[in-house]
Parts: sequence; C-alpha cells; structure tokens
Amino acid sequence: MYPKVFTEHCASDRKYGPVSVLPTPVFFYGMAPEEERTIEIESGKALVVRLTTLGDTDEEGQVRVFFELNGQPRVIKVPNRSAVATRPARRKAEEGNANHVAAPMPGSISSIAVKPGQDVKIGDILLSIEAMKMETTISAPRDGTVRELLIGPGQPVDAKDLLAVIG
Repeated sequence: MYPKVFTEHCASDRKYGPVSVLPTPVFFYGMAPEEERTIEIESGKALVVRLTTLGDTDEEGQVRVFFELNGQPRVIKVPNRSAVATRPARRKAEEGNANHVAAPMPGSISSIAVKPGQDVKIGDILLSIEAMKMETTISAPRDGTVRELLIGPGQPVDAKDLLAVIG
C-alpha cells in the first residue's frame, strides 16, 4: 500500500473498528427497518443486529439509528448521505498537533475566557463546556498566543471539535 493510503486505512480502522465481517450489501446500503442479521465476528462468536427504526435527520445532516445488538437496545447518530446539513461541519483537531485544543466531549460552550491574540500560560483557563448540567473547563495545554477561536458562547460542539489554536 502507499503510505498515505495505509495511514488513512489505519485511522479508519481505529475510528470504526473492523468492518470486514459485515456482508457487502449491509456495509454499502445498510439494513431495512425490522431487518435482522447474524454477523459472525470470529469463529464461534456472532452478533445479532436488528434495525428497529430510523429517526429524522437533524440540522447537522445526522440521523439517529435505533437498533438492537444481541437483544439490547442501542442508539447512534450517523451521517445521512442523502441529506444536506444546514449547519456546516466543524473542523476537527488534528491528532498529535500540539497547537490544537479539542473538545473532550460533546456539549455547548458556556463561557470563553480568552480572545485571539491573547498570551496564555500552561494551565490558564481558555473556555468552559457544559454537558448534562455539568461544566468542564478547558485549560491551555502549553504556553503561547491564542491564534484562533473557532467557537462562541452557546454553540454546540462534538468531541474532538477544534476549539482554539495556540501558536
């Protein structure tokens, strides 16, 4: 494999896990509501997946998928490829980039303590995220200057969204 292709393949594997065990039609087209599949993940181990229903598409172009995994109800959000998001997708923080400050969890921005061009020291509070009535402060990971702030108060964020760039 080419180095870039291999790197992207490894990143995809880390993000989605092994998808090679899925039947090709399920991988490419998904399942129909009330459809049930038994997927053998290794010799003697199988998962029973039953698609219950699909929710409505939200403003991010995501749809909630309600399914059962071995009889246990689960819900996940996945991109709806046939829909267009009304809200643009946020940039994600680059893994291993010391200048990027990422959201550690989904939530909404409750306050911002810095502005672009401001010098910060390691541990200085940059902003706060509220999730499920709990507030988490995000501190500067290193000394530097705030080059970019990509969010504002009240805006929703997902895990790994890029919040700020420190140069």
